[in-house]
Amino acid sequence: MYMMTNRSRVVLYTGVANSLESRLWFHANGSGRSFTKRYKIDRLVYYEDYDDPEEAIQREKEIKHWRRQKKNELVETVNPRWNDLPHELFGDEIESILSEANR
Repeated sequence: MYMMTNRSRVVLYTGVANSLESRLWFHANGSGRSFTKRYKIDRLVYYEDYDDPEEAIQREKEIKHWRRQKKNELVETVNPRWNDLPHELFGDEIESILSEANR
């Protein structure tokens, strides 16, 4: 389960993926007519790791029903500056993943 935003933090997107690395590529690629493309959502600001996909889906659904302030508070518990987190997760490897998306 993950949360992403755009540069201005106007939009906060909550999603679930079995491969966060692949999903980040998808968001960086901006392919299709998706919500994330329309609002230029490209910054990973929060994530939770689950072994059971059903638990991740349930958590995603729970968070999607929260008010924005509660979501903001959740992000700020682990990421008070709203930094983009891919480097923390994947190190320098993320550069090659994201650069592939922009070709």
